[in-house]
Amino acid sequence: MRQLITFTVDGQSFGFDINAIREIRAYTPVTRLPHVPPHFAGVVNLRGAVLPVVDLAMRLGWRAAEPTSRHVIIVARHNEQLRGFLVDTVSDIVTVPDGGLQPPAADIHNHVAGMIEGVFPAGDLMVMVLDLARLADDLPAMAA
Repeated sequence: MRQLITFTVDGQSFGFDINAIREIRAYTPVTRLPHVPPHFAGVVNLRGAVLPVVDLAMRLGWRAAEPTSRHVIIVARHNEQLRGFLVDTVSDIVTVPDGGLQPPAADIHNHVAGMIEGVFPAGDLMVMVLDLARLADDLPAMAA
């Protein structure tokens, strides 16, 4: 069994493994940096540490998010690095039974398919489970 935190981006449902999540914070404006990938929204102050923030909509190939006070930043740790992911809303914590995660559709574009570990049904929705390592592989390294 695996627990996931689910959230929405541009009306679609996604999930991260709950073990990687460190906190969920209200949106605060980011400080943009020069010469970074377009999906790198910028950085925010996380209790005195610099936290890089990914615009998850852009990272997935959609238009840039237009953050409001309703947006949130999911702070996740991968390989001793903290990353923030800008999402629309956090939905729920769900349990996926062993074998419940199905591979993504074969016709998904290669760059997006590599970011999706798999999909699973949650009620009427299909939740795409994202691979944290692939989502943050081109961001500046900042220690956790």
